[in-house]
Amino acid sequence: MPEVNWLAVLAAAVSAFVLGGLWYSKALFLGAWQRASGLTDDQMQKGHPGVIFGGAFVLSLISAAVFAMFLGPTPEVGFATAAGFSAGLCWVAASFGINYLFERKSLSLFLINGGYHTVQFTVYGLILGLWQ
Repeated sequence: MPEVNWLAVLAAAVSAFVLGGLWYSKALFLGAWQRASGLTDDQMQKGHPGVIFGGAFVLSLISAAVFAMFLGPTPEVGFATAAGFSAGLCWVAASFGINYLFERKSLSLFLINGGYHTVQFTVYGLILGLWQ
């Protein structure tokens, strides 16, 4: 198993929550995202927050850990950040794009969600590259 800085991975996973809290807030894209995804206020209130946020954190931790393994034990910050941007845009967002085309989802939803993951992985790369 590759050498992994688990504190940096944990910080990267936490950064996804901070970014998501801002990205999907009323200050940024909540209204547009809610309209594009077709979720009503009532639907947003349903579901168990522990399951939703706990599950999201576990998935963020997994994605940060595997990305750290991909980068290796001591990635250069410029490479790690560029790799994060590329992974977010060209792997995650592009994969969403394929699904969204077949699901007939809107360009605005693609830009909001794909943009989030592009920034998410860019920040992952920045954290993992800086934390040596």
